[in-house]
Amino acid sequence: MPKRQLTGTVISNKNPKTVIVKVEKIKEHPKYKRRFRFHKKYKAHTDQEYKAGDQVIIEECRPLSKEKKWKVIKKVDEK
Repeated sequence: MPKRQLTGTVISNKNPKTVIVKVEKIKEHPKYKRRFRFHKKYKAHTDQEYKAGDQVIIEECRPLSKEKKWKVIKKVDEK
């Protein structure tokens, strides 16, 4: 079974080897059919330096700590 990959924005890089990534999704209400946006924050492991505002791809991995179960794969090229 393939591992899940999500694309999001780095919002914090204050912890060593950890970044906090905000992933936004669009959902549709089942009854009213109105689309709305919601987000979730993930803690992801990284060895490289990323700044706040960078677009990155994160992938599921084994638990590295209590809350860290994702790792950063690569930075998305902004064009």
